[in-house]
Amino acid sequence: MKWDCQIEEWPLRVPFVISRRSCTTTEVVALTLKRGGISGRGEAAGINYKGETADSLKQEIDQFLAQFSGHLTRQALLDQLPAGGARNALDCALWDLEAKEAGKSVFDFVGAAAAPVQTVFTLSLDSPAKMAIAATRAAGQPILKMKLGGERPLSCVTAVRHARPDAEIIVDANEAFTLDELKSIAPSLLEAGVALIEQPLPRGADDALAGYDSPVPLCADESCMTATDLPRLAARYDYINIKLDKTGGLTAALTLADAAEAQGFGLMIGCMLSTSLAMAPAMVIAPRCKFVDLDGPLLLEGDRDFGLKYKSGTVHPPSQKLWG
Repeated sequence: MKWDCQIEEWPLRVPFVISRRSCTTTEVVALTLKRGGISGRGEAAGINYKGETADSLKQEIDQFLAQFSGHLTRQALLDQLPAGGARNALDCALWDLEAKEAGKSVFDFVGAAAAPVQTVFTLSLDSPAKMAIAATRAAGQPILKMKLGGERPLSCVTAVRHARPDAEIIVDANEAFTLDELKSIAPSLLEAGVALIEQPLPRGADDALAGYDSPVPLCADESCMTATDLPRLAARYDYINIKLDKTGGLTAALTLADAAEAQGFGLMIGCMLSTSLAMAPAMVIAPRCKFVDLDGPLLLEGDRDFGLKYKSGTVHPPSQKLWG
């Protein structure tokens, strides 16, 4: 097995701002695995709130592949690497490689439909007036995802709702609320037509949600990494947000999706700030999800060759020239 792992920096169209950080570029690792003249590709940005960086992912990938002997399999990745961005890049590159070796698509392997889906478009955290302007500029996007935090979250939602009465809106607090703040704002979010609240409380503070009947469905993001997290999220969240950087690849993401559905959770599929190469594997799960957040390439100044096709909020399955 030969490989090439590179760190890439991709500028953003506008600064990306959430409750805990702001950035104008994103760094990813782009991995190519080569076997018998055939190549497979994967990409990961890592989990910033767990300390992962492009540098740390590249080091982890290079070290693993340099030490690994034998036939590389997705099960070996699950057995020998923790969930996270490094395993994600490796797992997705291996899916791509195996599909090409077999002359099939990954969708065929999984038995999944390659179908277009509606994705949200993310509005960064800003003042109410500026978020309303951003919402107006996104007039072609039917579903908006608002980043919330700071001192005036309800004012931001009200401003965006006034600017875009036609839009479906979900909100993402990225761990910024207390339980009292959630209880205070949730009824007004319902009145504003908000369909989902993502990660209202800090990761690890989920026990506070026990017994709370939110008027707007709650979704676990930072609190849900892999299928092992599901038991402690029951009776606290209605949905879980699956991200391949969190699960450590498509293989573990499929396991999480199956387990979550079996335990009564609704599904959301999400992404980090990444190119279409990182979005493509998530498209295998996206048709199963009520909420899809795969707008990463729309937030970048540019994208890869043969990138995913977006039109009016609809994202189409990947070309095999890109992945899968």
